[in-house]
Amino acid sequence: MAHLRAAGQRVGRAPDSVALLAVSKLQPAAAIRAVHAAGQQAFGENYVQEAIDKMAELTDLDLQWHLIGPLQSNKTRVVAEHFDWVHSVDRLKIAQRLSAQRPAGLAPLQICLQVNIDDEDSKSGCSLAELPALAEAVAALPGLRLRGLMVIPRPGNSAALHALAKTHADLLARLPALAQQPFDTLSMGMSDDLDEAVAAGSTLVRIGTAIFGARAPQAPSQPSSDA
Repeated sequence: MAHLRAAGQRVGRAPDSVALLAVSKLQPAAAIRAVHAAGQQAFGENYVQEAIDKMAELTDLDLQWHLIGPLQSNKTRVVAEHFDWVHSVDRLKIAQRLSAQRPAGLAPLQICLQVNIDDEDSKSGCSLAELPALAEAVAALPGLRLRGLMVIPRPGNSAALHALAKTHADLLARLPALAQQPFDTLSMGMSDDLDEAVAAGSTLVRIGTAIFGARAPQAPSQPSSDA
């Protein structure tokens, strides 16, 4: 993606220091197949059942599946069995269920802790105050590998991106066990704040519209909380 490369060059980032996650929610399997043919392997989904259906259609491709939407307790088993990454863990109960339900034959499930850095009641994520204890507890769970932090800040709040990067570094210094994970991921930045996120130190940006074009309207039968 040319925009991502240019954003990195402007702030002196190495070309391979920021990974691209193609956000494929509400996109058909055929669109994912076309983007994969162009060289993209990692895809992000918000809705569990929609993702599972697409996985079944795309078993012939070597894809990496990331859950980036809120995760309910009753969905943890299917997520543990099918996904490679979960970016939206915000409480210990969810992490414990994913740990217990991750099949032994699969690689550890890669985890990011979602941080509600704006302390908005309507937004998922743990608070900054809760984060150190949650990180320490999740890092100790079998079947999981705590990779980093994820944030969806208020529009225009670029300061939150820098704050999360500092929080990530502070946690790594405070909790030596995180260095064994490795704790190396800052999942932040979408189409509207990609440049700011890359400048702040993001290692993974979540881009949908700029890759796939405008999404079709969400079907009324699929509740937005189905993740």
